[in-house]
Formats: sequence, structure tokens, C-alpha cells
Amino acid sequence: MAEVRYADMKHKVALVTGAASGIGEACARQFAAQDCRVVMVDRNAERLQALLGELSRSGKTACTVVGDVTEEATSVAGVDRCQSAYGRIDYAVNCAGVVGASASIDQTQLEEWERVLAINLTGVFLGLKHQLKAMIPAGRGSIVNISSGAGLVGIPYLCPYSASKHAVLALTKTAAMEVAPKGLRVNAVLPGSTRTPMVEEAISQGPELERQILGSLPTGRLATADEIAAAVLWLCSEQSSYVNGHSLVADGAFLCR
Repeated sequence: MAEVRYADMKHKVALVTGAASGIGEACARQFAAQDCRVVMVDRNAERLQALLGELSRSGKTACTVVGDVTEEATSVAGVDRCQSAYGRIDYAVNCAGVVGASASIDQTQLEEWERVLAINLTGVFLGLKHQLKAMIPAGRGSIVNISSGAGLVGIPYLCPYSASKHAVLALTKTAAMEVAPKGLRVNAVLPGSTRTPMVEEAISQGPELERQILGSLPTGRLATADEIAAAVLWLCSEQSSYVNGHSLVADGAFLCR
């Protein structure tokens, strides 16, 4: 896809969670391509280091924080790294997430419910909490939370995932209303089926599942992580300066039916 240049992003600082793979990695790469300085957060230290090395060899400025988004210390460390390394934070993308095990509600284990909500919802809350603490005094900043098409409709056999992604939208709207008077913006991107390692793992169960997924998509194909990241960067840029509290669906018309 053609690269869009945002002049206002040069030398700004972007924080991305879940940056070691999938949509988070694509966001980190695209921020770096805009000459942003990028702080990448993930619990996978090996993959994070590999991405850092690749960006550094390309002349990009980035650093890493290894940690679990369900732990408040990780959110604090991410923001602190932005400020200590680069003196500011302009953008944040809360992307870390999991699908969780497939099961009907009556068969869903409490431990799995709590695990999925801790990553997908509490992780976003903790990120927002500390990102906003840093952005509010500066009177600037744009945050994008990654929800899902499952944040708008029920998904059978994935109740923790769907519940968490619905809740991310409520959190996004609430945050946007609180901080709009202070010059900040908080939006959400709702990806449809996207070709990421997480989805690849799910469809590796058999070719029939992939055929079913593709057959349900009006585009006849999965989104790429870069396509979703492009929507994230637009929401961070000044091109969307009056967009706040919005849920941007990027699903190739899947939910139009």
C-alpha cells in the first residue's frame, strides 16, 4: 500500500503496546517510517529486540520496554521511558490483546475469563491511566485503543473476548469526554479479520476454517496489519484533529450486512 506522509508527526514520540507482532508491530513500523521516536512495549523480549535491531539499522529511533500490560508497573515504565528518553509523549496505541479459548458461556472457565479481560481491558485501562497523566499537563496527545468488530456484535463461543472489546469502546468514549476540554483525543480502531500471527494460529486448525472466514468477508480476503495501522496513524495525525471518541471500523464492510 502507498505510504502517506504526515508532516506533523516528524520527531514526535509514539508509545505502542503489543509492539512485537501483528497490528502493534505494524503501528511501530509505520510510526518509525514517519520519523517518530517509538517506544515499543511487549512481553516478548526476543521479538521486541529483533524489531528494535531492524529499525535501528534503518536509521530509525526507537527503544523498548519488556513487560506485561496487566501489571501497572509496565504502563508506568512505558510512559517513563518516553519522557526519560525523548522528553515527551505525543501518541499512544494500546494494542496488546488476545482472543482466548473458544467455549460456550456455560463452559468458559473463570480463569480464562479473567485472563482475557485482564489483557484486553485492564491493560487498556492501565495504559490510558498513565498515558493521560503524562499528556494532560502538556495539553496535547492522541491515544488509539484497539478494539474489534467483536466490540459491536456478539461473537458466539468467544464471550470474554467480545465482552472485553465492547468494554474498550465504553472506556474510549468515557476517556474522550473527560479529556477533550484539555486538548487530548482518544479514539478506537475496530479491526475485522486481520492476517496476524494470532489469527494465523487460529486458522491453522484446518483449511476449512480459513475458507469459512474468507467466505464471510465481502472483500474475499483478510485485512493486512499495515491496513489497520494506517487507520491508527490517521487517528493520531492532525488530519483527524476534530475526531474524538470515535469507533473507526476497519473490517472491509463485514458488519454492513
